[in-house]
Amino acid sequence: MLSNPIEQFNIVTLFPFSLFGPKYTISLTNSSFYMLLTCFCLLLIAGGAISFKKVFPDRWQVFVESIYDFLFINLVTEINGKKGRLFFPLVFTLFLFIALGNLIGMVPFSFTFTSHIIITLGLSLSFFIGLTIYGIYTHGIRFLLLFIPKGVPIILLPLLFVIESISYISRGFSLAIRLFANMMAGHALVKILAGFAYIMLQIGGIFYMLEIVPIIIITAIYVLELGVAVLQAYVFSVLICIYLNDVIYLH
Repeated sequence: MLSNPIEQFNIVTLFPFSLFGPKYTISLTNSSFYMLLTCFCLLLIAGGAISFKKVFPDRWQVFVESIYDFLFINLVTEINGKKGRLFFPLVFTLFLFIALGNLIGMVPFSFTFTSHIIITLGLSLSFFIGLTIYGIYTHGIRFLLLFIPKGVPIILLPLLFVIESISYISRGFSLAIRLFANMMAGHALVKILAGFAYIMLQIGGIFYMLEIVPIIIITAIYVLELGVAVLQAYVFSVLICIYLNDVIYLH
């Protein structure tokens, strides 16, 4: 049993390895290990679904193709139109990476790398900076029109430009905080309730009989967290598509 609910988020070195002295380490930690495991599962799922040469696809291939069609039609094409289809492989990979990482983290005694702000912040800022560079490359100086609402009096333009700029920059941080906070809070809550049930079991007596109550609550919350794990991946992908739409069409 872990001593506290926060201990499950500790970064632990699995295979230490230093390069050019102890200050430069590229050790394999539990966080990097589960990210590599997620990438392997992503390749296994997506690659395995398209590698079978069958006239009639099996259930697994149909399942993966359903995810593909849903993201392609209901997400990328509906939000970004035909111009956004160029970025579909990126959105598809992003969704599977976050969803699989969250679901693998729900396995007991595993690790959820999306519960660390440095991981989600690096992921969100990389997309934010990349989309900004793409917008500047595509539109040039016209990219600044994204920060100038239409029909605004000239006297209010400087103020609104500053407000829109701050709102635009905050997108990269809001994406990271939303994913990190939801995953960390959910795992901490499950751990707290599990510890409460364990204490009731140790006390015994009437508390032993009442232990079924927190177990039922833990099961319900665990099922809810499974849905939240996929939902957060979908929300992250939707917001990336919305930000991409702004960059493409300067809305």
